[in-house]
Amino acid sequence: MLLEVLRTELRRVGMTYKQLAHLIDMSESSIKRMFGQKDMTLSRMAQICKVSDISLEDVLRQAADVTPQADNLTLSQERALMDNPKLLLVAISCLGHWTFEQIIETYTLTEAECILCMVELDKHELIELKPMNRYRLRVSPAFRWRADGPIQAFFKEVVVADYFNGRFDGAGETLMCVPARLSKNSAQEIQQKIQQLTAEIARLQHDDRRLPAEDRDGYTLMLGFRSWEFSAFTALRRPTTMASTKGRVVHQIGPKNR
Repeated sequence: MLLEVLRTELRRVGMTYKQLAHLIDMSESSIKRMFGQKDMTLSRMAQICKVSDISLEDVLRQAADVTPQADNLTLSQERALMDNPKLLLVAISCLGHWTFEQIIETYTLTEAECILCMVELDKHELIELKPMNRYRLRVSPAFRWRADGPIQAFFKEVVVADYFNGRFDGAGETLMCVPARLSKNSAQEIQQKIQQLTAEIARLQHDDRRLPAEDRDGYTLMLGFRSWEFSAFTALRRPTTMASTKGRVVHQIGPKNR
């Protein structure tokens, strides 16, 4: 966590690995390896902070403020959000790092309603409410709604159709459907890369929070990856094969090829 905070602070002051390597008389590859392998002595960290004009005390304090965070809410917590549309709206806004002021300026919520929602979210351990209506997320950057939960079900039934109703031709937008036949090991590798991508989105969002609100827009990555075949295609399979809806084919063994 210390190294993650330090990396963020280096980006904030515009210090590149190349510049840092020159200042502390190390190779750029060694700098990258220290951060990549998360292997750095405290004295080296102090040296990096000094040449980068970063407060080591601030780095230590920021890391100390971070506590273990959950990747999911409980079923009862999700049901509580679903029971109150305004509470769900504020919850999703907080997950997007909206400020209190941005929420009430954008949506038809009164200050009192938004505060009550934030108090409720604090109770359900999604956020930690702080003075002046500020908050800190109490869930991890890898947070996701429960696969068996009511919010995921709501997204499937209502939100997905609304999402894919767009043209996906705006700046920074894209839509792809990439079919492939893969081994289980390859599928697991893709799943790991998806997790890395979500972590990268969380990092970029954290970094971009320093930009003015007008320089940021709301983007949503909706990504699915599973063993699947379109049911209309499955219906066209030859009777000499047994096909599952997951797209796997098992050839029937007849008398001639036993």
